[in-house]
Amino acid sequence: MAKTRVLDSLAGLPQPEDLTQFRKDIDPEWVEAALQWSGTATIRKRRLPAEQVSWLVIGMALFRNRGIASVANSLELALPSAGGKATAARSSVSAARDRLGEEPLAWLFVRCAEQWAQQSAQRDLWRGLALYGVDGTTLRVPDTDENRKHFGLASGGPRGNSGYPLVRLVAVMALRSHLIANAAFGPYDNGEYAYAAELWETTPDDSLTLVDKNFLSAALLLALQNGGKNRHWLLPAKSTTKWRRLKRLGRGDELVEMDVSSQARRKDPSLPRVWTARALRYQRKGFRPRTLLTSLVDPERYPAAEMIELYHERWEIELGYGEIKTDMLNATKQPLRSKTPQRIRQEIWGILIAYNLIRLEMERIADEANVRPTRISFVAVYRMICEEFIWCANSAPGAIPRQLRKLRADVKSFILPKRRSERSYPRAVKVKMSNYKKKRRPAANGQRQKGTK
Repeated sequence: MAKTRVLDSLAGLPQPEDLTQFRKDIDPEWVEAALQWSGTATIRKRRLPAEQVSWLVIGMALFRNRGIASVANSLELALPSAGGKATAARSSVSAARDRLGEEPLAWLFVRCAEQWAQQSAQRDLWRGLALYGVDGTTLRVPDTDENRKHFGLASGGPRGNSGYPLVRLVAVMALRSHLIANAAFGPYDNGEYAYAAELWETTPDDSLTLVDKNFLSAALLLALQNGGKNRHWLLPAKSTTKWRRLKRLGRGDELVEMDVSSQARRKDPSLPRVWTARALRYQRKGFRPRTLLTSLVDPERYPAAEMIELYHERWEIELGYGEIKTDMLNATKQPLRSKTPQRIRQEIWGILIAYNLIRLEMERIADEANVRPTRISFVAVYRMICEEFIWCANSAPGAIPRQLRKLRADVKSFILPKRRSERSYPRAVKVKMSNYKKKRRPAANGQRQKGTK
């Protein structure tokens, strides 16, 4: 059983020489290939070799309530010293992270995503198309001079700039499993368009990508559509979007033509003067009328009613971001750990790998329970993985089978009730903002802060 394999693998966690059980989902050869590709493989013997540091960065994402050195020691990642001591000092951990850099983690994430997310999206197709979502978010990072200079601050207008530097991140997610297929991130001042354009190259053929209305751009969407075979998009129109009707396809369903702006064609002369799409008008009870635009123009093969219902699965990527930022990182209260841009990038790649590991286990539990992965509790599985890693590392071998048998009997505790999509909650502030003035740190050496006007 898939769940049995997951739980059986936990029994091998205590010994560092048996870390292949701990990382059974990530082929050790992938880690080695990442280190060789980036030129960071450890040549001379160190107490924290590069391959162990790679796992430390992933562990940092799982154990947010522990210091970095504590994570290394809890997972027994440091090799014993000449005196037999197998603990790592904080300074040695920081130095080891700097030697490793970000490239091996970035390579490892891409390799894992290709193996996991793409296969996952193929498991639950919609009319022969794999479903993906693309959207952006931000992550707060520690307020250091280096992070400010590189990532920048968000401008709040009269209210002042953001208190912390921000990383802008855009991800591609397999919507029906939440596994992240690709991601791009960097300074806040760079827009979501720029990061999204970096992701189209790896978008597979025979796919449908659901995006927010802010991605409505001929240059962006045509690059996705024309960059492969049978790659399509679906998004809501803006209130200012204009088009001309070419053909009526059905009730509230028509083929339309839109102009490509002269500004966009100056930037990219290969763009056409006009582009066509399908417009689907609908209205849900209690909501204003909306229009969806899509490159899927065949009304018989892709019925309007199904597409309208399908679009609301785009919200799954928002739920995925919530799992990362709220459940894993507690990012509403504290920023990421790292104080330099290189370590921040390294940390983010580790977070994305750790999130996908959790989601991969959730997919296996869902298979055993015969439900969709979105019916499995992220918090329950995340806590189980973290607790069992530490528990197994400190338990006698004879006690482990009893605990694993108990967990096997509790598979149903991971299953969430079916969603009640008919419910509606208006947005409201539940907790009053503080009356205290915002604390802001001036820019170092009189430099202009990114994001200021």
